[in-house]
Amino acid sequence: MDSRVHRIPAQVKIVALFVFVLAVVSTPASAFWAFGLYAVMLGAAVVVAKLPALVVSRRLAVETPFLVFALLLPFVATGPRVDVLGLELSQSGVLGAWNVLAKGTLGVVAAILLSATTGPRDLLAGLERLRLPSTLVAILSFMVRYLSVVSDDLHRMRIARESRGYTGGRAGHLKAVAGGVGALFVRSFERGERVHLAMRSRGYTGRMPLLSVSGATSAQWLQGLAISLTAVAIAIAVRLVGF
Repeated sequence: MDSRVHRIPAQVKIVALFVFVLAVVSTPASAFWAFGLYAVMLGAAVVVAKLPALVVSRRLAVETPFLVFALLLPFVATGPRVDVLGLELSQSGVLGAWNVLAKGTLGVVAAILLSATTGPRDLLAGLERLRLPSTLVAILSFMVRYLSVVSDDLHRMRIARESRGYTGGRAGHLKAVAGGVGALFVRSFERGERVHLAMRSRGYTGRMPLLSVSGATSAQWLQGLAISLTAVAIAIAVRLVGF
């Protein structure tokens, strides 16, 4: 899939995400119109990125714990009560629930937009361009490279356990899982040692080679930060106007 959003350099999108989330979080919960504008701008970005609605809705499942908390908040919060459809709810709880739900949803959708339009390698390159500590970038790089390897190890261990007739009970299952996690940790640690020695023998000095040497142009920065800067302007206007 390709779109204008996909072609924006990763470092620009990372900064845009940070600035947008900062503007959303700093907006008072009572400024409903501001959140409406944020949602419209974010929805327009999703459309330009050509992201299927099903993909976005599935990834929004990560927000479920916050949604449950927001739904419970009007019932457990203290303060003046208000009647809504026959239910007595806390006014501060209702506003707090809206605050959690609105800001959380906007932040999650913005993060989905970044992850769905930027590959892992491009994200790492973008973090390098933003001068993130090289050690942290190397750790993230290894995590991306070896996550599938560790996942395959775990899958093979499960197949081996079941091929030996393991059915498991509650207590036995926990014991088997604990033993498998321990074995997986030892195996991963030993693999890491071997990989490190192999890298040192090939001239590794503690810093990974640059994944990308190309930066972003001024036009790309302006294009990528357009929504985020507009969100900042809205947040400032809310503070100045007072609603």
